[in-house]
Amino acid sequence: MKTDYPYPVLAREGWPFLLAFLIIAVVLQIFLTGWWLLLSAFFYLLFLFSLQFFRDPRRPLPDLSSRSVLCPADGRVIAIEQVDDPYLSRPALKISIFMNVFDVHVNRMPVSGHIQNVWYFPGRFFNAALDKASVENERNAIWVKTSGGHDVTVVQVAGLVARRIVCYVRNDHDVASGQRFGFIRFGSRVDTYLPLDTEVQVRIGERVRSGAQCLATLPGSIS
Repeated sequence: MKTDYPYPVLAREGWPFLLAFLIIAVVLQIFLTGWWLLLSAFFYLLFLFSLQFFRDPRRPLPDLSSRSVLCPADGRVIAIEQVDDPYLSRPALKISIFMNVFDVHVNRMPVSGHIQNVWYFPGRFFNAALDKASVENERNAIWVKTSGGHDVTVVQVAGLVARRIVCYVRNDHDVASGQRFGFIRFGSRVDTYLPLDTEVQVRIGERVRSGAQCLATLPGSIS
């Protein structure tokens, strides 16, 4: 087994929230008395919630083949369907993973390759579990071409509560499978568009873990 762990146990996006909630809770505890202390307890609860939400657990990367597609997000598989990839204008197999507020929200790259393009689209904030969220919500799409010549599009989609998409990678970057590439606050989805003849390794309703298990297997290299 190999590991790829360049970041701390808590995602860096969470530090402002953690510090703010903790400072407010301590100040209220010092200066308030009686029933007003419940307000301090409320901010301690927000601090604890933020600890679990922004966790970035160490994940051993499985020893899989170069054609393996890793799960890009923690959560539940809500769609496996043939669609038109709206970013590359091609027929594709789309696998969607929905993240609730209790899932890890760090996103990991499903394949190794070279980034051909990155697109950001402002949009709505429908419930991320709805089909229309894929094309109407705020989203960030990354097009990766693998060494085998396959095109993979991975899309971060904001949700009903999520109002902030963070993407660490840029156009013309080389990326590695399992590499952290982004984060979404607070409940969202990730769509992965793959070649039609990709072999799916998960099923609808299954809970998956980013970077720790295989989502699908790409077909052989394109000559």
